[in-house]
Amino acid sequence: MAYVERKRWIFFGLPFTFTKYTITEEQITVNTGFFTREENDCYMYKIQDTVLSTTVFGRLFGLGDIICKTSDTTHPQLVLKNIRHAREIKNFIIENSEDQRMKRRTINTLNISADADASDFDGDSN
Repeated sequence: MAYVERKRWIFFGLPFTFTKYTITEEQITVNTGFFTREENDCYMYKIQDTVLSTTVFGRLFGLGDIICKTSDTTHPQLVLKNIRHAREIKNFIIENSEDQRMKRRTINTLNISADADASDFDGDSN
């Protein structure tokens, strides 16, 4: 299963932009530009969290933004702006990102003590 959505104008939900999102079970691809085309991919297993954001006008026209927090170096925060079926696509991303992590046998960890000194890790509290 795959979704292909276009970034849309917030008013009337018209797709008059040159940004296209392709969401498959393994990756998200963002194509942007008219004269200079740019294609950026993010693998599903790198997605750590998703947020659905909708404005009043977005709800009126059935549009929403999906914000994906990733471990990707080029896009640590990947935003799919003003797309239709945003809740359905967000749920698809959540399910498939977990499936891809299980297939690749990867885990996400957080570095809670990033500012701690190295001396704190040797067991001495001095």
